[in-house]
Amino acid sequence: QVQLAESGGGLVRAGGSLRLACTNTGFTMRYFVIGWFRQAPGKEREPVSCVSSSDNSTFYGDSVKGRFTASRDNEKETGYLQMDNLKAEDTAVYYCATDHSPRCTGNYAVFPFGSWGQGTQVTVSS
Repeated sequence: QVQLAESGGGLVRAGGSLRLACTNTGFTMRYFVIGWFRQAPGKEREPVSCVSSSDNSTFYGDSVKGRFTASRDNEKETGYLQMDNLKAEDTAVYYCATDHSPRCTGNYAVFPFGSWGQGTQVTVSS
């Protein structure tokens, strides 16, 4: 079973950057997509990005396109979310998750992600 843990969250000023990591300590996730999601207080969970295992292709939510970059290092069993030009509205708890699909598609938000991390808080001050 995949066991995920996010790290790298924190407090940053608007316009700043953070890099989140999603580290797996369980069964290998190298064959699975890695999804990133976020949830702000009082709001529904929002899909942020997806990175494939087969070709490292990526998809992004409209609100983060051009600012966030998802990547992965299968040797380290780790996924990354580089977040640049952060805005106050990016404030949320960020989660990573895996699904057994090898490749992301445009509707990755409905994939049955089965393994989730505990989340890491990102707070952007304006």
